[in-house]
Amino acid sequence: MIKGKKVYLTSIEREDLEILRNWRNREDFRKYFREYREISKDMQEKWYQTKVLSDPSTIMFSIHDSLTDELVGCCGLCYINWVNKNSDLSLYIGKDFSYIDSEGIAEEACKLLFQYGFGELNLEKIWTEIYEFDSPKYELYKKLNFQQDGILRRQYFHDGKWWDSYILSLLKDEFKGE
Repeated sequence: MIKGKKVYLTSIEREDLEILRNWRNREDFRKYFREYREISKDMQEKWYQTKVLSDPSTIMFSIHDSLTDELVGCCGLCYINWVNKNSDLSLYIGKDFSYIDSEGIAEEACKLLFQYGFGELNLEKIWTEIYEFDSPKYELYKKLNFQQDGILRRQYFHDGKWWDSYILSLLKDEFKGE
């Protein structure tokens, strides 16, 4: 368990899966994810078995409210490259259907995850890909000192339109852990 003031991160348990799947399947959330399809129970179970429980290049956490223990979201490090010491960031807040909240839950969850990734795992870089219309994550990641590495032009087709993807990253020495 990784504890913060507002939230704590812990392993994803089987009983979390249905809530996480329901959040992931929300149409207003799904547009932000690479996996754009609705996720079935079988798909969720396969992800849990092959990625969460068995894949050493994936470390996922459930995010819980520190006061109530309520499950409020999910985050993790994916596609961990142990040789080059980098990882893709995964994050969303399902509580109150906020996706990225304004109360600091997502921000603190990221800081805890970065402390773990840079400190415990000794990663050099945490990166992410977001779509240009994902302003909630873009603003959060800029606040956390992410830098833009590049743009993948016309990378994602959504709602009848092509959108660019932004590749953002945070280096170990750029992280201002608190």
